[in-house]
Amino acid sequence: MADDQELRTYLKRAIADAREARRKLREVEDGVHEPIAIVGMACRYPGGVSSPEELWDLVADGVDAVGPFPTDRGWPSDLHDPNPDRAGKVYTTGGGFLSGANGFDASFFGMSPREAMAVDPQQRLLLETTWEAVERAGINPIALRGSRTGVFMGVMYNDYGSRPGLSPKEEGYLFSGSAGSIASGRLSYTFGFEGPTVTIDTACSSSLVSLHLAAAALRRNECSLAVAGGVTVMSTPTAFIEFSRLRGLSADGRCKSFSDDADGTGWSEGVGVLVLEKLSDAEANGHRVLAVVRGSAVNSDGASNGLTAPSAPAQERVILQALSDARLVPQDVDVIEAHGTGTTLGDPIEARAVLATYGQSRSGAAPVLLGSLKSNIGHAQAAAGVGGIIKVVQAMHHGTVPKTLHVGVPSSHVDWESGDLDLVTEARPWPEVGRPRRAAVSSFGFGGTNAHVILEAPSSTSANSDLAEPQRGRIWAAHAADSTDGQRSSMPVPWVLSARTSEALVEQARNLADWAETATVSDLDVATALAQRRAALPLRATVTGSDRESLVAALRGVRGGVAARPGKTAFVFSGQGSQREVPPG
Repeated sequence: MADDQELRTYLKRAIADAREARRKLREVEDGVHEPIAIVGMACRYPGGVSSPEELWDLVADGVDAVGPFPTDRGWPSDLHDPNPDRAGKVYTTGGGFLSGANGFDASFFGMSPREAMAVDPQQRLLLETTWEAVERAGINPIALRGSRTGVFMGVMYNDYGSRPGLSPKEEGYLFSGSAGSIASGRLSYTFGFEGPTVTIDTACSSSLVSLHLAAAALRRNECSLAVAGGVTVMSTPTAFIEFSRLRGLSADGRCKSFSDDADGTGWSEGVGVLVLEKLSDAEANGHRVLAVVRGSAVNSDGASNGLTAPSAPAQERVILQALSDARLVPQDVDVIEAHGTGTTLGDPIEARAVLATYGQSRSGAAPVLLGSLKSNIGHAQAAAGVGGIIKVVQAMHHGTVPKTLHVGVPSSHVDWESGDLDLVTEARPWPEVGRPRRAAVSSFGFGGTNAHVILEAPSSTSANSDLAEPQRGRIWAAHAADSTDGQRSSMPVPWVLSARTSEALVEQARNLADWAETATVSDLDVATALAQRRAALPLRATVTGSDRESLVAALRGVRGGVAARPGKTAFVFSGQGSQREVPPG
């Protein structure tokens, strides 16, 4: 009898231990695959794009943002020559360039004018867009000092310090100002981030590889928050000159993605930054979830047809690896944001890889849709993949798949009938399939590093999952849900602004007024976001009003120079036209 009791006790213990082991194994498995939330985004791209909303406007309107070579960088005025064999000349007529890439508010980031002159515009743009992305996530950037925030940034050019005609004033900062390692390190130094800080150069796949590494670091608890993305500014025309020699550029600077008349890639520039958290942390912290990274993968072409030649088998493998990481099957994805550089070699290989994976066994489901942002802005290189992410996040929210430009006849080198795949040459509604919207984004580096990311629209239970109304200009005042009575308040409401200079304060007021004229977010929600989710900088302005019209009028009344008097750093402007100074604090 005693033996039976001992056996029962042993079996109960063994069963309990097995259950506990299975529970821990599930926790480990779930942790490895936990979705990553995108809680903030910021960007600059050609066509004057300065926000994710403006990028959406550009693609939704079918805008072609490619233009002539810049005239403010000291490039030769006679750079273009139809004869590609002439030394130092390019046969393409232009590309996609960032306007105002030379501008920078050095004092805002505690940088001396001399150092700012020597610091690569790529580093400056990363500082600006990281600040914006964090604020757009509803997080005070200053509050992150000392936090376990990781930095993962893709940067592939470091020639700013070697351009001709440098000023002696720039000497002393040129090495650090152009170093790729400093591009990410400067972010952690400036913001006080203490998580992993890594600069990635896998060429054109850099920003998606950065996202992949950031997601892995979050899942391993190496950081509690991460900023990831990439940047490209061409300080010299070297890339144009060298690819002209290789006959790799399109004649007009445009990427004719998957078109039969594709004649090469078109270089462009950009910067994009994402703020990332584990989904469980984002929901616990009450952060707005813009989209969810379900899975990602990175691999290499290996010993393929050539060092810079794409590999169809490798692209198929990276797609299947990402699907496995997401625990999805090809039929679960609706839209592919392709690499789509517009080259005669690369595009057909990519299309075949998509057809061989996403285009098969869809069992009556809608065809997978294919498009590329590069047809609008050109190939933004290290910032290309993150631009595709931002485009797709906006497209999922708006329920529209934008058209791909410059497609005359789909490439005759692709058997488009070999699978269920549609090249989107006209905008169409996002397919409704009775589950969350999903999309995949591809980037392939010319050194052979491939990356693939699978995104999902946030569920209705995710905190503040709806995107706010389009916010034009660099204003991120309201991240709360829309209100049906957004234009009216029952009592006077204060909107608080802050900046480091009076000029910046005036610009904040003007941009907020422009946005507020059409936004439907409630006045009270705007007030809450401005007061609680923004950095409190030294110069302040507060406007008050009992309705949207009076608040906008008060914002338009903010004037430059009002904060210049010593000891006076806060000002109140009422919607009735009165204003009074108040002491700091």
